[in-house]
Amino acid sequence: MSSIQEKQQVLIDDFDFLEEWMDKYSHIIEMGKSMATLSEDEKEEDLLVKGCQSKVWLKAEKNGDHVIFKADADAIIAKGIVAMLIDVFSDQPAKEVAQADLDFLDKMGLKDHLSPTRANGLMSMITQMKYYALVFAG
Repeated sequence: MSSIQEKQQVLIDDFDFLEEWMDKYSHIIEMGKSMATLSEDEKEEDLLVKGCQSKVWLKAEKNGDHVIFKADADAIIAKGIVAMLIDVFSDQPAKEVAQADLDFLDKMGLKDHLSPTRANGLMSMITQMKYYALVFAG
């Protein structure tokens, strides 16, 4: 299994290969389309990430010392962004998720290419994922 840092590096390499930001956005959208999503029954109000302009539902489950994330969103960019985060964080030790440094977002330049409201949503998603991990880590 790849570590959080290794998964971040894969994303950095994938996005470095794409030169235009329109291509990078397309890749983010494709990640969202290929992500396993929540069923309509799972989209509960208490799973909504606070601080997102779009509706983003985030579910976390504990599996041993690992945390498994599932999500869905009503906007294609938000869905792609949460798919990237799930790719990095899901099925990783909860303690490592809680302490992870997400330098890949800066190295990819993603934060610089998001609107302020989307950037706030991104940070809200990260905060929620780390909160779940912290709770599971004990």
